[in-house]
Amino acid sequence: MRGAMIYAPGDIRFETLDDPEILHPTDAIIRTAVTCVCGSDLWPYRGAEPTDAPHPMGHEYVGFVEEVGSEVTSVRPGQFVIGSFATSDNTCANCRNGFQSNCLHREFMSTCQADYVRIPNARGTLVATDDIPGEQLWPGLLAVSDVMGTGWWAADAAEVKPGSTAVVVGDGAVGLCAVIAAKERGADRIIAMSRHASRQKLAREFGATDIVTERGDEGVERIKELTGGIGADSVLECVGTGEAMRQALHSARPGGTVGFVGVPHDVAVDGQELFFSHVGLRGGPAPVRRYLPDLIDLVQSGRIDPGKVFDLTLPLEQVAEGYQAMDERRAIKALLKP
Repeated sequence: MRGAMIYAPGDIRFETLDDPEILHPTDAIIRTAVTCVCGSDLWPYRGAEPTDAPHPMGHEYVGFVEEVGSEVTSVRPGQFVIGSFATSDNTCANCRNGFQSNCLHREFMSTCQADYVRIPNARGTLVATDDIPGEQLWPGLLAVSDVMGTGWWAADAAEVKPGSTAVVVGDGAVGLCAVIAAKERGADRIIAMSRHASRQKLAREFGATDIVTERGDEGVERIKELTGGIGADSVLECVGTGEAMRQALHSARPGGTVGFVGVPHDVAVDGQELFFSHVGLRGGPAPVRRYLPDLIDLVQSGRIDPGKVFDLTLPLEQVAEGYQAMDERRAIKALLKP
């Protein structure tokens, strides 16, 4: 098969690789329908995470089941399936508590920018659609496998409630999907922090009521101005930098909650400051599997269309251009077609 490999910062290559095989009776093999580049893939691409040796890339996927292990009974060959970037058996104590991304048998996907993918823990990870969806729905269902599920987790972790005010820090695909999630959870006011016109437009289409272009202390001050000097009920941090986390924590009102879903890089939280702020803080890898059935239904019914975050479509062999376009902010998110 063919797939993407990273060799060094800025060095993505499309190569012929070994076909995946069933290694455990809980595995499945899928043929990729569409895949994509994620904002978190840019961390190693930019050198913010080390690449000690060449390795495959990609953790978002939808596709057709090709083969299943002997213990996989929930899906069968020929079905169209959606999974999560974090695999789970969906039966352990952590899974039963709704945190499948902390499954005791968790494995993180990392080989999905390819023609075929091995899915560990397939019985608990994969959700099949009733029928094969039309190709126009594939981008939205692909978004559900990570960025939409992560945006939903941001809203859930930040305790967005009907009638509340929510602030979304970050205008990448996760941040834009977090706007969708905040609207679906009933927020009356959704303030998107963005400095890019195309992303501002999509944020408003998804439900943002206000746009704040300022960052750092100026951004916090603007949020305070918009909320009567108090701050927001819920803040959804969707970036992962130290600046974004500080901005999020300072934008929340006393008694408010920050949901942080950006993979942290150089993030430090001052315990004294957090203690006296009365701000709640919850985050981590999104338990996408918890939300998959409901989000699939929302996409298939046409109620939400997170697939709009894909503003660049490329053949899979041009995966390196997808990385470059996102790195240069010429694209929000690159869709890849095998």
